Amino acid sequence: MPIFDLHTNYTPSGDQQQAIAKLLKSLDAGNKHQTLMGVTGSGKTFTLANVIAQQDRPVLVLSHNKTLAAQLYSELKAFFPNNAVEYFVSYFDYYQPEAYIASTDTYIEKDSAINEEIDRLCLNAMRSLLLRRDVIVVASVSCIYGLGAPEDYRALTLSIHVGMEIDRDEMLSRLVELLFERQDYDFQRGRFRVRGDVVDIYPAQSDGEAIRVEFFGDEIEVISLIDATTGRRREELESYLFFPVKQYVSSPEKRRPAIEAIRAELKQRVAELESQNKMIEAQRIKMRTDYDIELINEIGFCKGVENYSRHLSDRPSGSMPSTLQDYFPADHLTIIDESHATVPQIGGMHAGDRSRKQVLIDHGFRLPSALDNRPLRFDEFIGKQSQLIYASATPSAFEYVNSIPGNSSFIPILKAKRGNTHARSAEASRAIKEAPEDFRGVFYRRLQDVRVPPNPSTSAVADFHPDRLGETLIVEQIIRPTGLLEPIVTLEPLDGQIDRCIELCHERVARRERVLITTLTKRTAEDMTDYLRKLDLRVEYIHADVDAIERVEILRKLRSGVVDILVGINLLREGLDLPEVSLVCILDADKEGFLRNETSLVQTAGRAARHEHGECVLFCDVITESIRAFISESDRRRAIQEAYNKEHGITPRSVTRADQQTLRLYTPDDDEDVDDGASMAAEGDEELISKTKTQLEKEMRAAAARLDFELAALLRDKIKRLT
Repeated sequence: MPIFDLHTNYTPSGDQQQAIAKLLKSLDAGNKHQTLMGVTGSGKTFTLANVIAQQDRPVLVLSHNKTLAAQLYSELKAFFPNNAVEYFVSYFDYYQPEAYIASTDTYIEKDSAINEEIDRLCLNAMRSLLLRRDVIVVASVSCIYGLGAPEDYRALTLSIHVGMEIDRDEMLSRLVELLFERQDYDFQRGRFRVRGDVVDIYPAQSDGEAIRVEFFGDEIEVISLIDATTGRRREELESYLFFPVKQYVSSPEKRRPAIEAIRAELKQRVAELESQNKMIEAQRIKMRTDYDIELINEIGFCKGVENYSRHLSDRPSGSMPSTLQDYFPADHLTIIDESHATVPQIGGMHAGDRSRKQVLIDHGFRLPSALDNRPLRFDEFIGKQSQLIYASATPSAFEYVNSIPGNSSFIPILKAKRGNTHARSAEASRAIKEAPEDFRGVFYRRLQDVRVPPNPSTSAVADFHPDRLGETLIVEQIIRPTGLLEPIVTLEPLDGQIDRCIELCHERVARRERVLITTLTKRTAEDMTDYLRKLDLRVEYIHADVDAIERVEILRKLRSGVVDILVGINLLREGLDLPEVSLVCILDADKEGFLRNETSLVQTAGRAARHEHGECVLFCDVITESIRAFISESDRRRAIQEAYNKEHGITPRSVTRADQQTLRLYTPDDDEDVDDGASMAAEGDEELISKTKTQLEKEMRAAAARLDFELAALLRDKIKRLT
């Protein structure tokens, strides 16, 4: 019996069935790489959900940004309500890595603001992977960064059961080893409190539920699941398994030899710096490392403990760090969503991280072993995968070339300039010979502009011809289940583009449709938003400075009609599921570059592909190569879709879909909840009032903890209205 239970009222339609069949056939044949080329709105997520449903193994779904990851998490959770669908992205709302600017002698200390809710979701993902196989983890590329080794994380668990003989103080010591903090008054995640023979423990992975352990002498008499805020008992348990509070932990057995290894490296590094007459650097590294050693020795943790990961994990120099990949079994399936953007992001992480750390090492802020706390190199990441499915509306050359039957590793793509075949092959040969063994990146160009080495370890070059595409495992999914066609593409002049854009917005808003506007800079997006607000248009902006949770809330407002227009830069592209959007306006479309290349134009225009009146307006004075290629591909797909609709008598209809679930439980604009609270108080429903107050108090504390005092004040006022 399959371990995944797919819940849906839909059946595969359009060309989804053939895509599902081809992908399953390829996976069953043991092919490592396969690609799903599905146009926007064709139901790639539903196709992949059907593939997942027939896999008896854990699945990793990789996305290149938090907003899309949140959407995928919400959709897959709805498809698989009885399975463990988890969310693993960077848990920082704000992150400033440790750095040193030598030219100005400026040291920038590591600074961050942790999002408690995302941290909980990440820890829950790690826990699920260690306990069960029916797990789907939706992750960003943060999953290729170092974590505590799974064997250490598993070894530090604390298992208790009713009737177990254990001294209360011994259990408290074990909890401290798991990095729980004792706090008798401020009871939050990752803390415990003690009242005589009763110990309340709030697991880091839990959401509002704590564990109460009651002792009778040295015997555990009762284990209960309680409400973390009210202390009300919900049910009695026979046993419970506690996991560590932090993502990075090490066992006491490994800690002692690790400290000796750190001291030995420190001694060697100090001598090396002194021999170079770098006395300040030598003194600096000695003071910093001695302080960290003291903390690791006493409490098992220090700020920046991950920089000592090589010693704490007892790994050789240069070896791969432990990452989320190691929590998966070897046979897991990896799905890379929007692969044209996610794959190069994975490939680019290692070099940037190493460059920053090398400066810190050279100036005495970190030991050389800090280099081993790093993200995976691209070849290491691929090597850890059993099988991969790349999903994109615009696959790059990498996906085309690697999706060849029988290819067991990966083929890097090297850029070659236009010219005669001999010259291009010679240039590619030189590039391969000069490339480092750890392939640092993947160059993306049109297929006629690349040369493919048949093996990453050799310098031979094999010409890649378009007729070889028939050999590749590229599964096309062009027909939408709704019969919708590619959005109409309209060209408008740059002169007066703002006024024309506003005119188009008014037309769509009058029809209760939504609009996306893309600009080239954050400042332009914010200024455009302010200008439109003065014209009484309901508009918001979204860009990288807006945190992950807030992005989801803004998108929900757009879908629900609270907001009619959304202005953005690069986030209004891959994967965003916005069926209400009928118009996409691309300002300055002829400014050729990353934000206005063929892939970007196809992806951005695709946001209007879920509406029967879908249209994309390009404001430009010049028809660039990217615009020409975009229009050509759009026309090709539209012709295939029209022919299919005519043959099967299909009338296009807009997509209808329920609003995406929020990642937080309260939004400040939820006026309906305020009314409900007032009516509850008026009706005297004490039990409902108590439950509501409990939930609001929890959210108020969470908001205050992440320094969102405005939201905390709103929640406080709401609690007062219920009192």
